[in-house]
Amino acid sequence: MEKSAVLEMRGICKYFPGVRALENVDFTLREGEIHALMGENGAGKSTLIKVLTGVYPKDGGNIHLKGKESEVNIRSPQDAQNMGISTVYQEITLCPNLTVAENMYIGRTKSPLTNWKKINSDAEKLLQSLGIPAKAKQQLSSCSIAVQQMVAIARAVDMECKVLILDEPTSSLDEQEVEKLFKLMRDLREKGVGIIFVTHFLEQVYEVCDRITVLREGKLVGEYIIEDLPRVQLVSKMLGKEFDDMAEIKSESDTENIDYNGTPVYEATGLAGTTGIKPFDFSIHKGEVNGFTGLLGSGRSECVRAIFGADRVTGGIVKINGKKVNINKPLDAMKNGISYLPEDRKRDGIVGDLSVRDNIILALQVMKGFFRPFSRAQAEKFADEYIKLLNIKTASADTPIKSLSGGNQQKVILARWLLANPVYLILDEPTRGIDIGTKVEIQKLVLKLASEGKSVTFISSELDEMIRTCSRLVVMRDGKVVGELKGDDLNQNKIMATIAGGEGK
Repeated sequence: MEKSAVLEMRGICKYFPGVRALENVDFTLREGEIHALMGENGAGKSTLIKVLTGVYPKDGGNIHLKGKESEVNIRSPQDAQNMGISTVYQEITLCPNLTVAENMYIGRTKSPLTNWKKINSDAEKLLQSLGIPAKAKQQLSSCSIAVQQMVAIARAVDMECKVLILDEPTSSLDEQEVEKLFKLMRDLREKGVGIIFVTHFLEQVYEVCDRITVLREGKLVGEYIIEDLPRVQLVSKMLGKEFDDMAEIKSESDTENIDYNGTPVYEATGLAGTTGIKPFDFSIHKGEVNGFTGLLGSGRSECVRAIFGADRVTGGIVKINGKKVNINKPLDAMKNGISYLPEDRKRDGIVGDLSVRDNIILALQVMKGFFRPFSRAQAEKFADEYIKLLNIKTASADTPIKSLSGGNQQKVILARWLLANPVYLILDEPTRGIDIGTKVEIQKLVLKLASEGKSVTFISSELDEMIRTCSRLVVMRDGKVVGELKGDDLNQNKIMATIAGGEGK
């Protein structure tokens, strides 16, 4: 056992039918370190974590934990927990209707009589010691997502975890919440806890981590001290090829051919909904890629949901190619050639238990009517075409979509809407939580669609991605449009100044 190592995984192998998910992967976690596990979607990160936590049995290799003389056999998540391995997932797995203390101790009291006074007191002490801004008797649902993440971590820490796995914990947090979480992670590092940090945010890795392990296509690329691996080299190792910073990606789009004086493909005047956004005007032209930008909670997603009829519309005039139409529900939008990839793919996008094929044909089937189903041959033709076109990594079209990596799930939803052949495609956070290589593929696809005459509204939390992809940006703040930028004004400084300054002046 390597000195100071709290966990060693050696030669880990895992196979699924037709897929070699892990092949002779090594991973070492030391006491008191934050260790990033990096790789593209499908690289094997989730599989390695699931082997470590007993969700999957390993098909080869061995696992050693500090304090155990021989290798350990982790047969279930309960086994992992008993051995001091705890996981906090991106989706909160606590009970929002219970108090903070109840969530911290649920399932852990062995006595038939529960001493609530002691539980609340112990919870309060632990919350204070970890600097978590919550009260023991406070209902969990009243806490922010970030605090709920911290409560889940506190529960793990109180169970004397030696290995803490944080799986995409920052995806739904704003900058202030991320900083609070990082402070807690650093405090736990000082207490000797080994933390495995799984994330797609490169800047966060370099802000908080000590080491990086990179996987690619189920194999170990290497383990690196953070100071010895510049970002461009990390990206190169994740992709397996030299990679520029994507600065030239936009050159593929010919924005000079967009006729901004012509009739817009879609035009809204005074559009308003029930989600708190102020009435806004918006238009998009043939072959244009534009976007909504703004801070978290600015109303950008609410605007596109109103455009698609996903939220109830209370006012406004909408025209498609100059002709007035009524869009009160998503089916109205779909029949008018509008498609929408939602921000939350797990909640609003995929149908987890359905196959990749069924997810791809879903939108087209809805428009056709469920009483007129596609033949098996038609469905297979559609699925095979788009699996190949978008390079979707799946064992087969029959595979349940929930078994795919996040990036491949996103590609399936894209395939669904492309199959519907829209004239106007809305993509809300299409690259969130997916690897850099897939991000580039999606950005290039967006620009290709625009070059073919489709109109695309693109939303991303990453300003540089918006600037690379869009030719015009609508800037939001507090549910209100506060500016519109294009041309030379389309830069990060101008966007931030517009957000901060109000009306973009």
